[in-house]
Parts: sequence; C-alpha cells; structure tokens
Amino acid sequence: MNANDTKQPSKNEHEDDRQHHDANQDEALEETFPASDPVSPFIPAKAPE
Repeated sequence: MNANDTKQPSKNEHEDDRQHHDANQDEALEETFPASDPVSPFIPAKAPE
C-alpha cells in the first residue's frame, strides 16, 4: 500500500468534521464561561443534629 492508495475524505466529510469540531469548541466554551468566576472552594459543614 502506498500513499496513492489511501482514501481521501470527501468534501462533505471535511465539512462534517469541521462542524463537529466547532460544536465541541462551543460546548467547551459554554462549560467554562464565565472564566472570571472562579470555583468556590467553600465546603459546607454538616448540619448539627
């Protein structure tokens, strides 16, 4: 098998890959937004019995 035997992705496959990549980036951005609000390290104590 040589380099000429490899299957070239179609234009639609490239577009699908790009859209999937874009969707993943958008989701990651939404999950980390707003970055200016840090996660609170506060851990509440157990309620007294």
